[in-house]
Amino acid sequence: MKVLVTGAAGFIGMHVSQILLDRGDQVVGLDNLNDYYSPQLKHDRLARLTPKPGFSFVQMDVADREGMAKLFTEQRFDRVVHLAAQAGVRYSIENPHAYIDSNIVGFTNVLEGCRHSGVQHLAYASSSSVYGGNTLMPFSEHHGVDHPISLYAATKKANELMAHTYSHLFGLPTTGLRFFTVYGPWGRPDMALFLFTKAIIEGRPINVFNHGKMIRDFTYVDDIAEGVVRVLDRTATADPAYDPAKGDPARSSAPYRVFNIGNHAPIELMSFIQAIEQAVGCEAVKNFMPLQDGDVPATHADVEELAAWTDFRPAMPVPDGINRFVAWYRDYYKV
Repeated sequence: MKVLVTGAAGFIGMHVSQILLDRGDQVVGLDNLNDYYSPQLKHDRLARLTPKPGFSFVQMDVADREGMAKLFTEQRFDRVVHLAAQAGVRYSIENPHAYIDSNIVGFTNVLEGCRHSGVQHLAYASSSSVYGGNTLMPFSEHHGVDHPISLYAATKKANELMAHTYSHLFGLPTTGLRFFTVYGPWGRPDMALFLFTKAIIEGRPINVFNHGKMIRDFTYVDDIAEGVVRVLDRTATADPAYDPAKGDPARSSAPYRVFNIGNHAPIELMSFIQAIEQAVGCEAVKNFMPLQDGDVPATHADVEELAAWTDFRPAMPVPDGINRFVAWYRDYYKV
């Protein structure tokens, strides 16, 4: 297949692109290489892709309406994996316009490109943050997600609604993927594992929010990438059993699907930190702080829908994944 992967220089985008290339697909990677975090890290991720046969790179912002339309017209993609987005819950409080430009305007451009060029299937990144104020665990696709507590979460919920509209109106098969706290080698420097590892190695204190009383469904990046590709390979279809009188959020009469991708084995934040300390070989100095605005105390993914659709469940044990990240971090930064 010829696949467009937006956000190809990103954490998940690089891993997804590697799987597609290794199995023989042609991949066009798109990224704007912005400076939300180190552009050098993004260039180094790209350097792992560019030597592979079948890979080409386009530097462009998904918010570039004319550029995106031209790209879809000229390239004629079979399928699209849309991972480009302005990430981060807390940054959305400081810079809301970045999220509208990338996550709303950019997603519209992707949907329009898919619609007008006959793309067979669009798989796109949503987020566990859409569950917002929900407290019923584990989080299920059958639950309503109408109470986001950050603009980032609101834009991801909006993406799901926009995708459904295009699936309904134009028959475009779309699948949204709600990622749960992704971690692993080549990860983002603004994420907890990266921040904690860096601080502990450098002998600096770490900030532990909600006084450590947090639970997260940490999901290893290889599991996420495998899930994305498996979903991409099975085109979304309408559910013949959908009952509009019941209004199940996980079902539709349009070719639309949405899935959780999580490790479905949440752990306490303090256990996560302990595993980092063991991997690094040093105890962290901890600053215990209140819960941050826009954050939630717990996440837990129900992955039964994903397993039924793809016969796949993420399974990497968190300590093993942390060991792999710390080994990568020491090698990459030569510490």
